Amino acid sequence: MITLTSDFGSPYPAAMKGVIRRHTAAELIDVAHDLPRGDPRAAAFWLRFVLPEFPPAVHCAVVDPGVGTDRDALVVRAGAHVLVAPDNGLAMPPARALAADESDVEAWTIAVDDPASETFHGRDVFAPTAARIRAALDEATDGESLDADAVAETLAGMDDLSPASDPADIRFPEPTVERDEGDEVTAVDGEVLAIDRFGNVITNVPGDLVRGRDWIRVDGDLTPVAETFGAVEPGERLVTVGSHGYAECDVNDGRGDGAFDLRPGDSVRFVPDSVSL
Repeated sequence: MITLTSDFGSPYPAAMKGVIRRHTAAELIDVAHDLPRGDPRAAAFWLRFVLPEFPPAVHCAVVDPGVGTDRDALVVRAGAHVLVAPDNGLAMPPARALAADESDVEAWTIAVDDPASETFHGRDVFAPTAARIRAALDEATDGESLDADAVAETLAGMDDLSPASDPADIRFPEPTVERDEGDEVTAVDGEVLAIDRFGNVITNVPGDLVRGRDWIRVDGDLTPVAETFGAVEPGERLVTVGSHGYAECDVNDGRGDGAFDLRPGDSVRFVPDSVSL
């Protein structure tokens, strides 16, 4: 199996699939091709959330604002998974999510020889590399399920890969939690990590810090906390916990980004309604 992720829209992913098909008959699965353009951080967030749902596979992810520059092309082993991506940080958060621990993550750079285009490394570098890796893994395992040892041995034996000494990384910030003398939460200062296509504002605040409350102040505005969108009337704001486990600022049948005036990277402050201001 090879998964494909990009910000390319259409028709560019079809060219990548054509290249892959020249090397392997592996199953191809599209994760997304409408990720925020030129935003490796958003790609890293979504891949960290989605890729752990897959069995061991080769994941080709291309969100590459540095295409054509001196940034490296990267292969990362995460347990029995392999990520093929530009060396701009997007591969490392999902790699950590896929591996049992960080010691089971290792990276190589790809030797790139005069790609046909300096603007489409998805087709000319990453897709053929993902295909060659998948074909090599199938040969090494006789088509059986991948395991970490077989993947590590196969990658170590590929002539066009060399160990990466210091791959770029993206680390998502942790929220700051204030507590009183009784260890009760009095405020949480977080950050917006992403906004999905529905306008739901996904923060870095763990859901456990808001779950079970009836009301919470979001940047000073009192907002109901609900388990479902339907718990409030259409058009009303709410805070809920998304399937990724983080607190979201949303609107039932509307867009939370507009209603809360929040964008990726913005700070956001949650204060329990029980705390006196």
